[in-house]
Amino acid sequence: MIDKNINSGGCSYNPGCCETAQNNSVDKRSIVIDFLYLDLSVCTPCQGTEAILDEAIKDVTNILESTGVEAVVNKVNVSNEEQAVSFKFVSSPTIRINGCDIQLEVKESSCQTCSDLSGEKTDCRIWVYQGNEYNVPPKAMIIEAILKEVYGGNNKSEEEREYIIPENLKHFYSAMKEKMENKQTESSCCSSNSKCSCC
Repeated sequence: MIDKNINSGGCSYNPGCCETAQNNSVDKRSIVIDFLYLDLSVCTPCQGTEAILDEAIKDVTNILESTGVEAVVNKVNVSNEEQAVSFKFVSSPTIRINGCDIQLEVKESSCQTCSDLSGEKTDCRIWVYQGNEYNVPPKAMIIEAILKEVYGGNNKSEEEREYIIPENLKHFYSAMKEKMENKQTESSCCSSNSKCSCC
């Protein structure tokens, strides 16, 4: 077993071997994969996309590691308007590789689970791959996007433009905020000793 507490003077196995290991870790390239979503508790498109993304990453991990590339995966629940603005979130779910959406064109359709969750009609992303539409991205689509990014074949570019939160997301966040506020009001009202109209 090699001690992970490496000091600057190398180790007893071979002078300079730990320094080499440290240098190799610095040289290792990484790609950042961001998975942005509205909900994983009930939203079937978000749940399905997460499952397919996990499978795709598992499938390409050996290839990436053999070429010295590490995949860093960030899963982010974009739960309010402030976060949506911060991440320039345009549709749920979203997969970005090194900051670039794997599908630049946004196409959406009504999502029953998110609509039920918020009480407001909500749309989720439709994935378009090789001329067909899918509720969750095909695994091949994700793997292709990862490999294109790693091997320099990804020529997609996103224009820097002012972000405006889509109306679909505004309605969702507004409805969810109202639900939370109503829930808190009910909770504080019912916890008091006096009778209230909601009891």
